[in-house]
Amino acid sequence: MTGSDNPAAPDPAAALHPRLPSPLQELADERFARHGVRLLLKRDDLIHPELIGNKWRKLAPNLTAAAGRPVVTFGGAYSNHLRATAAAGRLLGLPTIGVVRGQELADRPLNPSLARCAADGMRLHFVDRSTYRHKTDPDTLARVLREADASDAYVVPEGGSNTEAVRGCRALGEELRGHADVVALPCGTGGTLAGLAAGLAPGQRALGVPVLKGGFLGADIRSLQHAAFGGPRGDWTLDDRFHFGGYARTSPELDAFAGDFEERHGVAVERVYVAKLLYGLVALADEGAFPRGTTVAAVITGRPFP
Repeated sequence: MTGSDNPAAPDPAAALHPRLPSPLQELADERFARHGVRLLLKRDDLIHPELIGNKWRKLAPNLTAAAGRPVVTFGGAYSNHLRATAAAGRLLGLPTIGVVRGQELADRPLNPSLARCAADGMRLHFVDRSTYRHKTDPDTLARVLREADASDAYVVPEGGSNTEAVRGCRALGEELRGHADVVALPCGTGGTLAGLAAGLAPGQRALGVPVLKGGFLGADIRSLQHAAFGGPRGDWTLDDRFHFGGYARTSPELDAFAGDFEERHGVAVERVYVAKLLYGLVALADEGAFPRGTTVAAVITGRPFP
């Protein structure tokens, strides 16, 4: 099926009624105030009740590009991206296929995250970890799509970070023009930062806090910006110190920090991404990384999975 075969495919921006621009909330927090730093939260977690935060910003342009075709995408067993894609499919009446890392999971009961995907109508296709690592290789991808009966589907990469997504995330930076000196966000695949930085005004900078270890993200972001905009855009940096051991890893210290933040401010703190961002910002403020008078906006990209 092609886009021209389904001219009535719904426009996600119209059909899903997102709350845009997302709210900007100032917090009184002495851990920043004592250093002369003002903290704002960019509440992207309030954009949509099911397509939360950067998932909306990255998925919406891809769903438009899919033009009513089935959507296939990729993720691990606890992927926020898979859940968001499945929810979008249910809300828009689009078939979705999730390629899940880990063939061994096919014979086990679904965890709550994958069970939510299945309940939302996503058809799950499990692949072995070696195949998953090579999923961007054209031959491997073609074979996976054939085996998943998804050869004609619109492909969204793991985490949703592609050219369409990066361009969609530029609006996040544009919404923050004039509001902050530093815009900080947690990073997984880098697509949100790549777009955000392009949307900021001169004099503003973006700070990414990777939640995976490995130090590979800078090259990925440069590649994403080149594909989306033809070259580098904006002033951005990464601080790799706050991944707490890798993706979805946590520690008693991080859990205690997140719980304390929730008590202080009444904001639910998602642990995989947002807790690491906020922890990093408190540490950076204590280190004097932000000159007195700096306004920092922290992008809240998601909320805890119920």
